[in-house]
Amino acid sequence: MATFQIEGGRAVSGEVTPSGNKNAALPLLAACLLTEQVVTLRNVPDIADTHAMRRLLEGLGVAIEILDPHTWQVQAKDVRRADLDPELCRQIRASILLAGPMLARGGDIKLPPPGGDVIGRRRLDTHFLALRALGADVDSTGREFHLRAPGGLRGADILLDEASVTATENALMAAVRARGETVLRNAASEPHVQELCSFLNRLGARIENVGSNTLHIQGVDSLGGGEHTVGPDYLEVVSFIGAAAITGGQVRIRRAGAEHLSMVRLVFGRLGVRWEEEGEDVIVPSGQKLEIEPDLGGAVPQISVMPWPAFPTDLMSIAIVVASQAKGSVLFHDWMYPSRMFFIDKLVSMGARIILCDPHRGLVLGPTRLFGEQLDSPDIRAGMALVLAALAAQGTSHIRNIGQIERGYERIDQKLRALGAQITRIEP
Repeated sequence: MATFQIEGGRAVSGEVTPSGNKNAALPLLAACLLTEQVVTLRNVPDIADTHAMRRLLEGLGVAIEILDPHTWQVQAKDVRRADLDPELCRQIRASILLAGPMLARGGDIKLPPPGGDVIGRRRLDTHFLALRALGADVDSTGREFHLRAPGGLRGADILLDEASVTATENALMAAVRARGETVLRNAASEPHVQELCSFLNRLGARIENVGSNTLHIQGVDSLGGGEHTVGPDYLEVVSFIGAAAITGGQVRIRRAGAEHLSMVRLVFGRLGVRWEEEGEDVIVPSGQKLEIEPDLGGAVPQISVMPWPAFPTDLMSIAIVVASQAKGSVLFHDWMYPSRMFFIDKLVSMGARIILCDPHRGLVLGPTRLFGEQLDSPDIRAGMALVLAALAAQGTSHIRNIGQIERGYERIDQKLRALGAQITRIEP
């Protein structure tokens, strides 16, 4: 497998433009199943996950033309029931997002278990409870899920048992074409959920209260075509913010979607990281303070993940690396996933002082000097965090299994090289 070789200890500086948001592009592609008309998606990230979704959709009869690497023309005119490739489904968690649209469009789908990052158990119950409330039958053999709605879907008042992003998206897409009104409570409200709502409304859906945790959906008989530009990936934006802060560089991030960074600004501010906004750009100046702000009375602060608009779990790994280079102590708590913290041992091998209190909590004592190391990327977000650690470290690091990183970050090595990083991709 390919490897990143990184010579650390150099500031990253310059200008960079983030790619489209993977977590927005995948449900947008799935949502194209809801209409027979042509949909043009722009700023689609050119990454493994979007191409896996493309192959899954093509297996269902969807016609997809790649006009350029970031512009896709999609038409689901003749959707057919098909046996989805189990290997493709294992590659991406987002394969589960085909359930809602296919029930709404064809009333039947057999779906192999989805894959994705190995960060602990990621339950699917919320998806199926919501789809059952809309009138679907769900059977599981252990090897696949069979979902049917022979009488069609009907609107319902649904309370999700957790504010799951993908379950919200699945229920939302199914409800758009269901008969009658659906009220979706305890819905996730992340930027990519809001983007999906706006996209569907542009095609003719009737979704109200977008951005809240209670969505009102009036079902429609059909949707039209249209165009949409995928918004910037705020997770990639924050990765560049972190890289600039811990290497001492100055970076301008073009079209950064700063309107989605309010909570990240608050949390990173407690780690001594500041940035400025200029129009649609984010500017990270050099000379960051990098000092952890204690709680009242000098108590050790705690940073916990919570559903949006609070601090997202996908940024926990990046925040831990930044904290390792900041003066002071801070406790990180991620209750969502039991394996999110398990990459910490790799940072410890580089010299970081971090105490793994339990599977969900880690105490970071900074700052510490990091040194180059032989590393393996366990998942997308932890892998990118290790790239940041390697950029700040003295000496050479080798990061294996970078296919995990590249599932979510488009040509990240090229972007970092353009900022002055000494990073080389070594093919097997």
